[in-house]
Amino acid sequence: MESLTVDIDGPVHYASYGGQGDPVVLIHGLGGSHLNWMAVGDRLAIRHRVYAPDLRGFGLTPMRLGQRATLDANQALVEGFLERVVQSPATLVGNSMGGRLALQVAAHRPELVRRLVLVDPAAPNPTLGGVDGLVIVFFAALLAPMAEPYLGRRSRRMGAEKIVRATLAVCCEDPSRVPPHIFQAHMELTERRMREMPWSDRALVQAARSLLKLTFRRQAYNRILPRVQAPTLIVHGARDRLVPVAAAQELVRLRPDWNLEVLDGVGHVPMLETPDRFLLAINRYLEVSAEQKAG
Repeated sequence: MESLTVDIDGPVHYASYGGQGDPVVLIHGLGGSHLNWMAVGDRLAIRHRVYAPDLRGFGLTPMRLGQRATLDANQALVEGFLERVVQSPATLVGNSMGGRLALQVAAHRPELVRRLVLVDPAAPNPTLGGVDGLVIVFFAALLAPMAEPYLGRRSRRMGAEKIVRATLAVCCEDPSRVPPHIFQAHMELTERRMREMPWSDRALVQAARSLLKLTFRRQAYNRILPRVQAPTLIVHGARDRLVPVAAAQELVRLRPDWNLEVLDGVGHVPMLETPDRFLLAINRYLEVSAEQKAG
């Protein structure tokens, strides 16, 4: 993995895994970074040219004064990345908020997107259940007027290791499946964020509020679905406590031409928790799509 930077209205960090073939761009979710793809990036690069950018205000991409970390702002960032770095239609693989961003890009700039893989994408929940109570409390705190000071106090109280463990406890069905070296990389980046990145709490609050606003507006969300032309696979953990699998099933009901692969016993981040099963699902889809294109 090579760590690089490109200027897209300011510096944007991305991980390049190299590789040959059709490009694949991996888009992380809320509070995530390029590190979320550590377990799968190298193996995807066996057959594809693979990139994992950090969205504005996340990972190693700074958020300068006057910049925003909203979904619309990061949609522009992803589109700029595809134009300046990738320079050809790509497969977008987006997790959670990254899945929503991938949908927006595919609807707005279809010429930039070859295929979509939506991994536990942020989408309206057709039921009232299935979301972990701690998740509801945390997002409620992000909507509060004093959200940024709250996050600062929380970080100082918990420290980097506890923050990463708490995040994985919610995002994974079994956090012990995440390899130690990947846990360590996330902890080190969290420590660096706390020391060196004063914009990170503001970015998290802005992105969360933007995401929740769009997700709760179900009709507005559904209006973008018919505009997506790219073939689409949804990979969803059956034990996701942030976005229940019913949300993915509703997307496929609205778009019956899309495919859904449900991973039993897996949470919100299958590429971290069960990378082998995740890769099996998406590689099979990418191979079939390539054969159909060639045919």
